[in-house]
Amino acid sequence: MSVLVDDDTRVVVQGITGGEGKFHTDQMIEYGTNIVAGAVPGRGGERVSGVPVYDTLQSAVTEHDATAVVVFVPPAFAADAMFEALDTSVDLVVTITEGVPQQDMSRVYRRLQETDTRLIGPNCPGIITPGQSKLGILPGNIFTEGNVGLVSRSGTLTYQVVDNLTQRDIGQSTAIGIGGDPIIGTDFIDALELFEADTDTDAIVMCGEIGGEDEEEAAAYIDDNVTTPVVGFIAGRTAPPGKRMGHAGAIVSGSGTGTAASKIEALESADVPVGDTPAAVADYVENRL
Repeated sequence: MSVLVDDDTRVVVQGITGGEGKFHTDQMIEYGTNIVAGAVPGRGGERVSGVPVYDTLQSAVTEHDATAVVVFVPPAFAADAMFEALDTSVDLVVTITEGVPQQDMSRVYRRLQETDTRLIGPNCPGIITPGQSKLGILPGNIFTEGNVGLVSRSGTLTYQVVDNLTQRDIGQSTAIGIGGDPIIGTDFIDALELFEADTDTDAIVMCGEIGGEDEEEAAAYIDDNVTTPVVGFIAGRTAPPGKRMGHAGAIVSGSGTGTAASKIEALESADVPVGDTPAAVADYVENRL
């Protein structure tokens, strides 16, 4: 019951020797994630929490037959780290870094289209298949194995919704935090397509927020392509136009699009009930399973 990551995922951590990289590597290992190596230029030959470190990502991936990369690299160097990851044979790159310049992500996005690699992020909490593997900073203790897929732009909102689901003994197949920046890799539609194809995912929760039109586009996709029951949540209902709320992409221009109301209307038109609170989301999921 999973998409993208499971017990067989072999992970390399870029930036493993930094404070954030080391802390979350320890957390991932403790959860059971198969961290096979780290990659930091000039630090090859060292070990972090028992994990061997290599000077280049390609060396780490080749030596350990890695299938995924998690990026904990400062914003100024994150694009180079992602380019390096896209030049390897890995299936998945998860970029946790916040504050990556949009012009850098424009270049990364163009390169991404030329590869078969899937990118999650940047500015995201990562991905977790409960009981198997987590890549990123998600708090594994609140997740439980089950059959509800979750995709969200917000890390904190992900945790709130998952906690409400878990308290009702509603487990999750995989949770994907796609990130709230304007330019990201995997988007709502990509995640919905994955969950729709997963025979063990019986319901999907989609958590969005104000800004952009991704949720409206996802609603249209759901209407045309998704048979799995979907429940929604939209954050930022009271946000004033022109004021950024939290994420770089969470801003309403005042043009009538990207508002909470327009997103809720689009989802409800696609037969997706939208909860007012994380608890209400859990109510809808419980009723649809």
